[in-house]
This record gives sequence, C-alpha cells and structure tokens, in this order.
Amino acid sequence: MTSREHTVLGDYLRARRELLRPQDAGLPAGQGRRRVPGLRREELALLAGISADYYLRLEQGRDRRPSPQVLDALAGALGLDEAARDHLHRLAKQEQQPRRRPRRTPERVVPGLRRLLESAFGAPAYVQGRLMDVLAANGLAQALSPAYAPGTNVVRAMFLEPGLAQTHGAGEHDLAGLVACLRRQVGPDVDDPRLTELVGELSVRSEPFRRLWARQDVRAPARGPLRLHHPQVGPLELHYEKLLVPDARDQQLVVLSAEPGSPSAEALTLLGALQEPGAHESRRTISADNQAP
Repeated sequence: MTSREHTVLGDYLRARRELLRPQDAGLPAGQGRRRVPGLRREELALLAGISADYYLRLEQGRDRRPSPQVLDALAGALGLDEAARDHLHRLAKQEQQPRRRPRRTPERVVPGLRRLLESAFGAPAYVQGRLMDVLAANGLAQALSPAYAPGTNVVRAMFLEPGLAQTHGAGEHDLAGLVACLRRQVGPDVDDPRLTELVGELSVRSEPFRRLWARQDVRAPARGPLRLHHPQVGPLELHYEKLLVPDARDQQLVVLSAEPGSPSAEALTLLGALQEPGAHESRRTISADNQAP
C-alpha cells in the first residue's frame, strides 16, 4: 500500500481542516508564515483529543475504522453542523463496507405524482432527482423559470446558463448552498459516473463551481426564501419547501409559494393567467423520464 491512499473520508477531513483558521478554533495564529492553509494536522488532532499519528492515518486512508466517538470529536473540532456531522459519519460508514457500485436505473416519476403536480397545487411545483435533475414540473413552474424545465439540471443551469443566476437573485452564498446540497445528495458516492460527468463539465467551464466543490461543504435546506425577477410579471419573493417522495428516496418534491395577498402572490396569479391561451399544452405535466441514467 502506498503512503497515502485516496479515500472520501480522508479527502473530506483534509478539505475541512484546510478551511479552518487557527483563530477560528481558539488557537494562536502563530508567528511567521504558515506552510499550509488552515489548521495543521497536529492542531486538529489536539483539538479532537486524539494522537497526531492516528489522525494522519485517517487522513491518508491508512485507517478506515474510526469509532463514532472519534468522528464526533473530529466534527466538534472542525465546527461541523448537524448536516455536516451526519455526512462525516456516512463517509466513514462507506469506507468500512465493501465498495459496491449501486445499480442506477433511469429516474422516473410515478404517474400519480405527475397528476398531483397539476391538480393539487395552485403554485409552481416540480420533482427533482438525486443530482438535482428536474424530472417533472407543472406548467406554472416551467413558466416561472427555464431552470425548472424537465430534463434540466438545476446546478448546471445556475452556473452555465447566461444570466440565469442573476435572474434568480442567486449570489455567492446561494450558489454555495446549491453546491453544498448536491454534495449532501450524493453522499459517499462521489465516483458515480453521472456525477463525475456533471462535476467534470462544471469544473472545466466554471471557476466558481470548481472552487465551491473543492470546499466539500454540506448543506441540507428543506425550505427557504427564493427571489427572482420574471421578464413578464416582474420581481417575486417566494418560499420553497422540499418534501421527500415516498418510495423514491432520491427524489424530492419542490413546491414554491408566495405570501397570500402579497404582490408576489398576485404576480403568480397573473403568470398563471398568461399561460391560459395554450392551457391544454402549458398546464399538462411534462416528464423527463427518457433522460439518460
């Protein structure tokens, strides 16, 4: 075995360690120029209450069986929140099990859910898959933004489609959150072929994505605000909720809503009315079931 073996756990620990400044961890910054970004290995080991040699073995992939107590100590030393702590445990669990490539089949939305998108919501709604591909969307969601068209990958669209992030009012923090959500969605399965293809394309074509992906941030927002400017109805202040789809663990139902009686609610009503001339086509749910696995 080489002195260092690539592991998702080791990569994650190193990325998080390099982002943490000594002063953030209550340590003196030290004199002179530091040779490494963030904390040194021995500094993190000290904060976690483990030996520097043992931490080195974890980061280099020479020890793949840290106890839950050690992982919790490392999470505390790194200042990880609940979502990131859970992610750390998932990575460690993956390392302790035989590596099996899960069999991926094309993501499909059941017919009942596609009907529900149109019939039960007077609001934009869509279903997204494991890599944030839009699998199905109602007419109002598609009229709201091209990012919600079936077959679109939301992360790819936000980073590569000209002007789309600006239309959605997505600043650096919002884009970072989007990348962190994708990282949490895939968990330890970072060498999935479709993910590799997506990350490869985005890393080559977008420096901001490449930088954010390297941070290995993890975030799990199930709800939050969304501001965008629509070319027909103007600015909208919306709220999104993400709900897990039963019997489809990698799918989420995303529903966007506006405060009742607000200008944004009126704008959504107007946007819906603007779709009426082509109601038969614009109001039916379009699925992207034939997309590549």
